[in-house]
Amino acid sequence: MATRLVRFINVSIATLVLLTSVAVYWFALRPLPKVSGQLAAPVTGPATVKRDALGVPHIEASSWQDAIFLQGFATAQDRLWQMDGLRRYGSGELAEVFGASAIQQDKRSRAMRMRALAEAGLRRLTPEERAVFVEYARGVNHFIDTHRGGYSLEFSLPGHAYEPRPWTPTDSIVIGLVMYRQLTDSAASDLERGAIKAIATDPVKMKVLFPPLQGGEVNPGSNAWTVSGAHTADGKPMLANDTHLEYGIPPTWHMVHLKAPGLDVSGCALPGVPGVIIGHNDQIAWGVTNLETDVMDLYLERIDLNTGRYLYQGRAEQAQLDRELIAVRGAKPVSMPVWVTRHGPVIGTENGRAYSMRWTANDDFSFPFWQIDRARNWSEFRSAVARFWGPPQNFVYADQAGNIAYQAAGRVPVRRGFDGDVPLDGASGKFEWAGYIPFEQLPTVFNPASGIVATSNQNVFPPAYPYAISGGFADPYRVNQVRALLSAKAKLEVPDMLAVQKDVYSAYDQFLARQVVSVYSRRGDNEDMLRDSIAILRNWNGQMEKDQAAPMITQLLSNRLKSALVLSLLPAPGGQTAVIPPIFPRSLVVQELLQQRPSGWVPANDWDAWILGNLKTALEEGRSLQGSHVSSWRWGSLQQWKFAHPVGKQLPLVDRYFDIGPVEMSGSGTTIKQTTRTLGPSERMVVDLGDLDKSVLNLTTGESGFVASGHYKDQWPSYYVGKSFPMQFQAIDAKEILRVRPQNVSK
Repeated sequence: MATRLVRFINVSIATLVLLTSVAVYWFALRPLPKVSGQLAAPVTGPATVKRDALGVPHIEASSWQDAIFLQGFATAQDRLWQMDGLRRYGSGELAEVFGASAIQQDKRSRAMRMRALAEAGLRRLTPEERAVFVEYARGVNHFIDTHRGGYSLEFSLPGHAYEPRPWTPTDSIVIGLVMYRQLTDSAASDLERGAIKAIATDPVKMKVLFPPLQGGEVNPGSNAWTVSGAHTADGKPMLANDTHLEYGIPPTWHMVHLKAPGLDVSGCALPGVPGVIIGHNDQIAWGVTNLETDVMDLYLERIDLNTGRYLYQGRAEQAQLDRELIAVRGAKPVSMPVWVTRHGPVIGTENGRAYSMRWTANDDFSFPFWQIDRARNWSEFRSAVARFWGPPQNFVYADQAGNIAYQAAGRVPVRRGFDGDVPLDGASGKFEWAGYIPFEQLPTVFNPASGIVATSNQNVFPPAYPYAISGGFADPYRVNQVRALLSAKAKLEVPDMLAVQKDVYSAYDQFLARQVVSVYSRRGDNEDMLRDSIAILRNWNGQMEKDQAAPMITQLLSNRLKSALVLSLLPAPGGQTAVIPPIFPRSLVVQELLQQRPSGWVPANDWDAWILGNLKTALEEGRSLQGSHVSSWRWGSLQQWKFAHPVGKQLPLVDRYFDIGPVEMSGSGTTIKQTTRTLGPSERMVVDLGDLDKSVLNLTTGESGFVASGHYKDQWPSYYVGKSFPMQFQAIDAKEILRVRPQNVSK
């Protein structure tokens, strides 16, 4: 009996292992893309797709049309599920796959009319630009059509299984608008500022804490800089770019190299969008950061949502009605009316009030990156970015001829007599945009005497600028540190640029540390935790390292100071019963107040007592989080990243194969390596114009979206420690080669 039981158990285990192995092969390994051998495809001439050690496709074709076709094909090989998710997110079609839980996300995208904007954008492209999108879509569709039943695991999961529909040029533009939205959607912060302003007891203090030239505490941003040959070891310019966005898996970018007659470009592409967005060709290099100008305004409309009649300058007008029907998996479709006023669509209601949205994306669209990818010099590059509509960006440039430059680009609204940082009265007609700032009047720099161009989302507009500017510009901590580090060494090389990118010094946090040490020397007591924290801060160097206690102390204190300043605006005495709005003043505002110590801001005008009291409260919070031994606190325990795959995280037992983390992170919102719990560098690129093959580039996780691929998260270990990989360009070390021949042509 015992023998039969053991045999039964062994057979059961063997059967389970076999079934598991079959399932792993069928759903995970079988769909892995073909990256070597022969492929017949609708191209006009022979082509190759060489994959290097990171899985990056280096595409060489006999025409640019074939190169873009193969980019669409290769990107779909690696990221089709991500691409489909992005177009569904932008089009408001997630609920069709994920059910009722995604309806609210879909409603937001439908209210913003993202799909309609993309369709209009396609019509505005030049014939050649439209052809680029068509070729890319053909490549994606060739992959879709030839892999029916063989897509990545995410398309086959129970409860979410589906097949992707054909790709269209409009889908690519939708994905471009998703990035536009990510970088410019200020609606939530406008509402939050408006809510505080409505109840603030002191308008003067309100303007000090929340000036129109500063947005939320941390916005999606980036670093980009270039140095002339006078600063480099080889006498040629170098350019660096690390774009700070919300992290995720698969990552934001897809690395690619495109080569054809008149085209030789390498860098980062958006999955689903043709061409290279950030990178270099054989003559020039460029990087981008968000300009941070305010290009979205909310208008409080006096509108009847049943009829669409609304008031404007004392007269009734009729809003346009768009009817949206949201498909919902496992449920009936949801009907959604969208009223479109002269300001834009009504995107929602708050406390019974309806708000419409004026957004620059409503007015036009362009795709200059096809021209940028082929530009040969500053003149051609600047001509291309002159057409750029948005989101407004800082473009940093360098070339083989030794030039470095900067250009602000994108359409920035002209506001006369008002700022767009809070909801505006839509009925009055007093808050209308007066067109856009002409490109010729946007800031630009060519070969500055310093030999350094740097942007970290700081305000680039001079004090005497002829137009009023609103925006969520970053405090200057990051850009000041960039310039200091670039100037500290006479002859820079690629590793030096990488070292700057991963720098985690915070001048703001070190300022707070010095403040509290100074206050303690005047007013401190012998309470153990307070004394221990001061001992840690006294000799701290301002590095926001994950394994240190000092950054945790300064950040907890910063949060307390910011909360207290906001509470001082609210009507509840002492702030004990007030609800703190989810928006805080910027770090520079806090620093300036602590330096100036104006009268009327803190009880009895005793800033020392106020700082010390908030420090004690912050330390008590730290005690509740990590115990009473301050020396054992770790900043990284409060700042962790968890790469959770949107679907994989829902699968018990196997989720660890999809996900990364949680892992502790160094850095903060005011360090060059801008790192928070939700965002950080989405790529790191350094281009050496003296030898392009010395250039480096890496993503956060990996090139592939297939969990079973060796390139799913192979870049993460190097990214985490600030190392990088060769950006192969002239010398390609191919690990796999896919040879593509025209269909109906014999081998």
